[in-house]
Amino acid sequence: MLRRLYSNRSLRDNVMLGTLTAFSAGMVNVTSLIIFLAFTSNVTGHYAILAQEIARGNWMEAGVVLGWISLFFLGNFVANVFVVNSRSQYLSHAMPLILEIACMVFIGIYLQEFYASRLWETELMVAIMLFAMGLQNGLTASVSNMSLKTTHLTGLTTDLAISFSMLTKKEYRQNAKVVEKAWLLGAVLTSYMVGGVVAGIVYLELRNGVFFVVSGLLAVVILYDLFKITIGRYISGNQPFIRKSYYEREVIRRD
Repeated sequence: MLRRLYSNRSLRDNVMLGTLTAFSAGMVNVTSLIIFLAFTSNVTGHYAILAQEIARGNWMEAGVVLGWISLFFLGNFVANVFVVNSRSQYLSHAMPLILEIACMVFIGIYLQEFYASRLWETELMVAIMLFAMGLQNGLTASVSNMSLKTTHLTGLTTDLAISFSMLTKKEYRQNAKVVEKAWLLGAVLTSYMVGGVVAGIVYLELRNGVFFVVSGLLAVVILYDLFKITIGRYISGNQPFIRKSYYEREVIRRD
């Protein structure tokens, strides 16, 4: 899911990465809405609030919202820095998700142990979540050459509508790339929505433990590639033995 970059990625790579990260983003956004009454997987609404606060002259509130937007921007920036300066693709691509997991674990622990519903605490939690979502969005967009943006649905819904409109023409229905893109976008959108629904249900049982569930999902993304790398190295290191064993079995079978 994480190792390949740009054109080297398969549809399977993008679908797996897109659906898992979109599912987690949907969970984070709905949970933040339940707890903090704030959206944290996108900043479109925050730009509107920023403009409103500036118009009213509420400079303190405008500064807070600007800080949120800046942290989402910073998350995207940091994620892409890891990608474009990668020496080990897997490790560099995993780092934004490792940082995101750290953010989710911190929020889960803080909410369970220290949170007292003070305004500054709420603003801090929202800020950390926006930074985390920026990390995720920047990573998925960077490694997929802008094919995946998994923390918000505005642009995705537009792209999906355009893809579906193209499928009304036979020429495009026979174009594998157009069909694959429509399928990918539909899978990501569905996964985001399902993640939001699941978060609402899980929150009733686990409360702030939802953030640990999100961390577990992101860990699956990281460990999947680590498992494949480990298996690949094992097979590569034992190729002479494997070839010898295969040859011996063939000889026995023929005899």
